[in-house]
Amino acid sequence: QVQLVESGGGLVQAGGSLRLSCAASGNSFNIDVMGWYRQAPGKQRDLVASTTRGGSTNYANSVKGRFTISRDNAQNTVYLQMNSLKPEDTAVYSCYGLRWAPYYTYWGQGTQVTVSS
Repeated sequence: QVQLVESGGGLVQAGGSLRLSCAASGNSFNIDVMGWYRQAPGKQRDLVASTTRGGSTNYANSVKGRFTISRDNAQNTVYLQMNSLKPEDTAVYSCYGLRWAPYYTYWGQGTQVTVSS
């Protein structure tokens, strides 16, 4: 079993920065992709960023140039550095871990990020 534990959410003013962390524990050695989704009230859940074990990254257009995802494979931890935050970044951010074979997705409990204007 794999557990994902997030930390680092909170309240920040527009233009500020936050760093989210997601640590995987348990049988986590075979997680191929880790990343973050976010969901604002009344909106669908959207992919924010993801990274593979080999270091390839993918970002939503809305966060390119402002957010950076990184991964420490030895610590089974993924980070999301969020700079130049905007009020529209306000959402619950959820960490996920994807295993390709057999296919399965693990989820963290979510952490609130609130950006005030």
